[in-house]
Amino acid sequence: MSTNSDLAIKKFEASYNCAQSVLWAFTDEFGIDSDVLLRIACGFGGGIARRQEMCGAVSGAIMVLGLKYGQGEGKDRAFTENTYAKVKEFIKRFEAIHGSCCCKTLLLDADLATKEGKDFIAANNLREKVCKCCVRTAVEIVEEML
Repeated sequence: MSTNSDLAIKKFEASYNCAQSVLWAFTDEFGIDSDVLLRIACGFGGGIARRQEMCGAVSGAIMVLGLKYGQGEGKDRAFTENTYAKVKEFIKRFEAIHGSCCCKTLLLDADLATKEGKDFIAANNLREKVCKCCVRTAVEIVEEML
């Protein structure tokens, strides 16, 4: 039986981005069409459209936490405050493991927008060593928090 982190890694290895992979791993948890989840998370890869800001795995995890705890239609503001607390906890735990939630920092300042940066990422196998690890960590932390 595959765990959610195994499912996320398989999706990541199938060329989906980090945010898509994390969110998609929880499809069964929320009963939302997997295609819809993949499309929602699509723009968050590479630190939001390859801008290398918030790590996509972190963004995907925050989406999962929002689906579980967030303020929906007809819910009061306490749901928002609870979600913010959960997100802060997640980020604290992720940063304790990886040192940052910033995509560019995690990728050793390699710039996804340049050939040199892409070559550095490939030469140092950072997609495997960093991105895949961040996907796994994000899913594992969220699993513990749900």
